[in-house]
Amino acid sequence: MLIRTVEKFLREHDMPPTKFGRLATNDPRFVLDLRMGREPRRALVSRVEHFMNTYRETARV
Repeated sequence: MLIRTVEKFLREHDMPPTKFGRLATNDPRFVLDLRMGREPRRALVSRVEHFMNTYRETARV
């Protein structure tokens, strides 16, 4: 489930949900909407997953 992955990412990187939404989807309410039950389409899920993977790789360096 995407929300669990996003919540874990937020904790690991100490990132506010609005910043995550802006960076990953250009929507500061994205995480709040997920928490309220939003079910994004597959393309958006892929985009968010790509953002998290890319961010993790650059954070390691």
